Amino acid sequence: MGISSYLGGILGEDRACKFLRKKGFKILARNFHSKFGEIDIIATKDEILHFVEVKFTQNEYEVAYRLDKKKYQKLIKTIKYYLSKEGFEKDFQLDLLCIKDKEVDFLHNISL
Repeated sequence: MGISSYLGGILGEDRACKFLRKKGFKILARNFHSKFGEIDIIATKDEILHFVEVKFTQNEYEVAYRLDKKKYQKLIKTIKYYLSKEGFEKDFQLDLLCIKDKEVDFLHNISL
């Protein structure tokens, strides 16, 4: 990953957090790491724990296609680890927030 991709990712996550806060989400954590992978944003709203994967691009292709089966499986393992580590027993879901230029597409409760 080049420096421009890295910085673009940080800016994308900053925009995602701003978007989520405007929608009433409370951000609990960013960039949660485990040996299984990383969760970009962990937030809560209406007693539901949201694990948010952020995809950011300035290219022409569909952003959502960047979440493949392998990445999805890593996210699920990381979520399970987070829940056991933190002792959460709340409802939760995995969301995908796609940012392309000025457009934001928020996909709720995704699965593959």
